[in-house]
Amino acid sequence: MDHKTVEEYILSMPNARLEYPFGDEVAVYKTGDKMFALIQEKSDPVRLSLKCDPKLALLLREKYETVMPGYHLNKKHWNTMLLSGQMEWPEVQDLIRHSYELVKAG
Repeated sequence: MDHKTVEEYILSMPNARLEYPFGDEVAVYKTGDKMFALIQEKSDPVRLSLKCDPKLALLLREKYETVMPGYHLNKKHWNTMLLSGQMEWPEVQDLIRHSYELVKAG
């Protein structure tokens, strides 16, 4: 998965927008005033951070070695994933939607 593909999917969420509040090294995707996804710029493979239900977050970390506690984020509610191909694109899409819905509902 490349950055452009992931970003296009993230920005397809209703009212999603891209900002750079932490400088030009981290793309932050928000709905309303809350972030639901982050991508480290120029990372290869893509390093994507998403909000996640805490129980699901733990299950994903156990299942995939490329899923870790959120980098510089609340470790209970955020996962950082290296999109190296271990996880299939449809599952990544589901997790992006999950993050978006959690933030939108909150």
